[in-house]
Amino acid sequence: MVDTVPGTQRRTGLMLALLAFAQFIVAVDYNIVFVALPEIGSALGFSTQSLQWVVSAYAVAFGGFLLLGGRAVDRLGARRMFILGLVIFGLSCLLGGFAESPGVLITARAVQGFGAAFLTPATLTLINTRFAEGPERNKALAVWGACGSGGLAAGALLGGVLTDAWGWEWVLFVLVPLALFAAAAAPGTLAPDERGSDARGSFDAVGAILTTAGSSLLVLGLVSGPEVGWGSVRGAGSIVAGIMILAVFTLVENKTSNPLVPLRLFGNRSLVTAILIILVFQSALGGSYYIFTNYLQGVLGYDALEAGLAFVPLTIISMGASLKLAGLLLGSWGPRATLFTGMAVNGIGMIVLAIAMSTGASFWALVPGLIIWGIGGGVTFPAMFVCAASGVAPQEAGVASALATTSQQIGGAAGLAVLVAVATAGLSGDAPAVADVSDGLRTAMWIGGAASVVGGLLAFTLKKPGTAAPEPVEMPQHTDDLGVRSAG
Repeated sequence: MVDTVPGTQRRTGLMLALLAFAQFIVAVDYNIVFVALPEIGSALGFSTQSLQWVVSAYAVAFGGFLLLGGRAVDRLGARRMFILGLVIFGLSCLLGGFAESPGVLITARAVQGFGAAFLTPATLTLINTRFAEGPERNKALAVWGACGSGGLAAGALLGGVLTDAWGWEWVLFVLVPLALFAAAAAPGTLAPDERGSDARGSFDAVGAILTTAGSSLLVLGLVSGPEVGWGSVRGAGSIVAGIMILAVFTLVENKTSNPLVPLRLFGNRSLVTAILIILVFQSALGGSYYIFTNYLQGVLGYDALEAGLAFVPLTIISMGASLKLAGLLLGSWGPRATLFTGMAVNGIGMIVLAIAMSTGASFWALVPGLIIWGIGGGVTFPAMFVCAASGVAPQEAGVASALATTSQQIGGAAGLAVLVAVATAGLSGDAPAVADVSDGLRTAMWIGGAASVVGGLLAFTLKKPGTAAPEPVEMPQHTDDLGVRSAG
């Protein structure tokens, strides 16, 4: 049975607005530091090799603790973990903004990732349990997805504006009031957690330790490979160790009466397909944002503000596609065709952008690729999570959301590592020629786009939709239209 929230449509709209706002905060953070990295490096004395840990520390902690966070959501309550995650996230941003040494900033970023590992599955669980499966949930996830896909692009814009105006510290400071405001608004907006939600059997402590260690080592190896070499202990060694620990984790879960991750979830074809598509999509997307940012600054010579403004078309188009197209296509075509179309268009947009990425390209030459990329990404993002939530029991919604988000983090780390390796493969010396840098970045963007197109074929592993025509999904126009019917 799907949980319902008493009250008016307006209150339901406020609930969805808060959940979408939380996703926007997390998505903005994913990209907001990229354009500030050069200034962070010079201000705090990072070496060229260690600077990547401003991004990687967050990714390792986020990816490593997600399954623990997802199960905590199921056992302790989604609203509790939503508030806790926001508070940890906001306070760690405050600590990071005041950092005066690399160690303090890296630690703050890791704690920030830890907070996000509780916040993200809590947000998805609240959507998946408060909105009935079908058009209502599709509508809610479309709004959530619009804020996610828009936040990814808006992060780059905000990073450029804030760094140029007030300095790198503000890419973290700006998130503090946003996170704490959302935490303060949650008790009055979200219904209390169900009584007894924290007493559903014993907690799988062994599984929690194994999955946290295995996931963290896997992400650590993926983000370390380009820096220290794939054959190193920290690169390949961490990846192998992480896979081995996760294999042991699977054996342990099969013998545990109350597992952290119930293995029966992997019998849900929709969830498994969503996990695989998210893995491929984020591999292409995560690396490509970084590649494009480096192209703008390293090849075209844009400053932080100009690089941020270049993401405006992508921001607007991706949000519009999530709100206007994703729900409509899911209702009309079903998830198979919607996911394939979104992934294919996303990849084609990246390829069109790669074709335009020359050493002397004008901004307007890049716009067509950004628009196509934005349409595809905006459709794909909510559709993936609609599939991930399909057929999942409410009491396991947290861990299912965490599985989907873990694949997102691992995919992003893997994609970044692979595309950076491709982009730098032909470079030599401390100051390679701009033309060589441009060629490497263009090749990496090509590969990311091709991976997205091919990955879209995974959508056809989903069950075929029924013969009956599905109900079209009309997307909301304003807050008062976001209400849901009582589902219980």
